[in-house]
Amino acid sequence: MNTKTITEILTQEHFSHNDLVTLLSAKGNDIKQIFDKAAEVKQQYIGNKVYLRGLVEYSNKCRKNCLYCGIRAGNNNVSRYTVTDDEVIQAAKYIKELGYGSMVLQSGELMTRNFVDDIERLLIAINKETDYRLGITLSLGEQSEDTYRRWFDAGAQRYLLRIESSTPELYYKLHPNDDTHSYQTRLEAIQTLQKVGYQTGSGVMIGLPFQTLDHLADDLLFLQNIDVDMVGMGPYIEHSDTPLYEYKKLLPSKEERLELSLKMVAILRIMMKDINIAATTALQTIQPDAREKAILVGANIIMPNVTPQSFREQYFLYQNKTVVKDDAFTYHEQLEKNIQAIGCEIGYNAHGNSLHYKNKKNNKMN
Repeated sequence: MNTKTITEILTQEHFSHNDLVTLLSAKGNDIKQIFDKAAEVKQQYIGNKVYLRGLVEYSNKCRKNCLYCGIRAGNNNVSRYTVTDDEVIQAAKYIKELGYGSMVLQSGELMTRNFVDDIERLLIAINKETDYRLGITLSLGEQSEDTYRRWFDAGAQRYLLRIESSTPELYYKLHPNDDTHSYQTRLEAIQTLQKVGYQTGSGVMIGLPFQTLDHLADDLLFLQNIDVDMVGMGPYIEHSDTPLYEYKKLLPSKEERLELSLKMVAILRIMMKDINIAATTALQTIQPDAREKAILVGANIIMPNVTPQSFREQYFLYQNKTVVKDDAFTYHEQLEKNIQAIGCEIGYNAHGNSLHYKNKKNNKMN
């Protein structure tokens, strides 16, 4: 049992597992202490700029059957789609016009030759059509090292591959234990991305059935130990067309999941001072201003959705996802006002690359 106070823990350079459980258990004014410390660390190491990544949800086709996901291969209630090349290029051009400086290409997990070739071709075209002005993040699941290298050579710079839970036992409560779902394969894929040279990101779901504070403490240590450059993590939101939905009575309330997610963001910022941390869309599903709250306690990335409107309601990883009906420019104007209202500013026309990645490269050269 940890007898240290929150104040004592926050003065330490490193946190133990028990320290993290104590921080995650914080209530009332103790939470404010954690949030204040995280804001202080963020200001010192990152500053008050928020970087935007225009998100294109490229396809909801997926070969996997993750037990929590609304676009799982076994869900026959999903209308499957793939955005056309022309639509992706137009979205990339619009992202550049808006001054975001960066885009994300996300989809379900596919490993077919056509899929790999299509992404490579798109990356080359996006870079050519935008004069190589956009930083490109991919979130396309587990692939071979050769595929990762092809996409890297074609111009992708960052890759997000979430572990979802760093505890193998819990991982297999979220994924079927079969040939297409392997904790070890997932971990090795993250390590391969680092080896290839990507700014590599991972992340977890927060507030899952069967999940404990011990699991979340282990998740934080995992992210620190594998030395990621960026993190995307947020609250688990259930979907009725998934096997995990039958355990919804085990879930904390959405408000509790939100508070826990903000704690995770804040604690990770204190632990990994110069990484990029996203304020995820799932936060906004619980509370409209939750992304701004995450920015105030440590996050520095927001991913506005620029997927063509006709596809947005078909990429439901979870239910009640916030689907923006406004056109991209109207949405952008409101987002800018929201960010300015909390004392931050948008880092326009900048890739917003991970300082952690840059610092690691510099340290290797010295």
